[in-house]
Amino acid sequence: MASILERRSELQVPRHDLQVARFPVIDFHTHWGRLLGAMTGSDAPLDLYDSSAAVEAIRRHGVERVVNVDGGFGDEYRRMMDKLRPVNDSMVHFGQVPVERFEEPTFEAEIATIMRQHHESGVRGLKLWKIVGLGLKDRKGQYLRPTDPRLRCIWEAAAEFDMPVLFHIADLNAFFRPADSANEYLATLQAHPDWHFTDPAASSFSELIEMQEELLSSNSSTTFVIAHVGSWAENLAEVGRMLDEHSNMHVDIADRLNELGRQPYTARRFFLEHADRIVFGSDLLPTDIARYPIYWRFLETFDEYFPYRTPDGVELGDWNIYGIGLPDDVLRKVYHDNALRLLGSTTDEGTSS
Repeated sequence: MASILERRSELQVPRHDLQVARFPVIDFHTHWGRLLGAMTGSDAPLDLYDSSAAVEAIRRHGVERVVNVDGGFGDEYRRMMDKLRPVNDSMVHFGQVPVERFEEPTFEAEIATIMRQHHESGVRGLKLWKIVGLGLKDRKGQYLRPTDPRLRCIWEAAAEFDMPVLFHIADLNAFFRPADSANEYLATLQAHPDWHFTDPAASSFSELIEMQEELLSSNSSTTFVIAHVGSWAENLAEVGRMLDEHSNMHVDIADRLNELGRQPYTARRFFLEHADRIVFGSDLLPTDIARYPIYWRFLETFDEYFPYRTPDGVELGDWNIYGIGLPDDVLRKVYHDNALRLLGSTTDEGTSS
């Protein structure tokens, strides 16, 4: 059966082609290295794109700056800086720390050193991956939890250097359920079986959400941006409650148009009620820049029943979405102002981390 991108709709409704965002945009969640390699299977992801051409294409869509969350640390960071140096005026970099070494006796000292190097070289934030909670294990075979006290040195250093932490904690709820005919993400899980979390020893979706809240409440001095609509785009009422209860929590909307756009009334209320805590993010790869106009259409129009992805994008449900037509004051915050407030000064980029 043809996918929804291939099926012809006979619906006759207004359709808008918005190639440029209404206001300047800071994209808080883009990947120019590590994840690009993982998604394409390439061992040399930096060879897959031309930096200047990619940024020129992004700017044509109205994006003035992007946050590259694949900054890494050490040699990885230096390779990334070499690749992106020609376009660094359009980039803000988030780094990583070697969280996989959490059991080493020198871990806390190493974190302190790397975080100071990040700070001195102009790195403006941290990216934590879902391997914390869903991948890394200790020597006893127990999964590393986001709330593990051995990670506290990371959150404290982020607070010390005023670096927001972009953390991908949980995945879509359906990824934790049986991959059977009742699972609306069955095609996605068949295409990406590594996104299916079935190990009974691993944390469940609900346990990850509980740990997410514990992390927020026990590290109130650290600013967190919980990726993918706070881990729970399927339940905006709960995400809204978390935002109300945790002033250090923000969310991005990266790669969740599929969920937001099929609940347009609820999503619009969510944006209006939490306009100061939502940042624009796309999860963009420089090989799929054509996704931007879909975001503009979702956020700026009341268009009905249109695709949430490009032919190069990942299928996250075989359905179409609806626009939420946000007012200008909310668009300015989501597109630009909230990110600018979180990032602070982004002019002193360095290359020495």
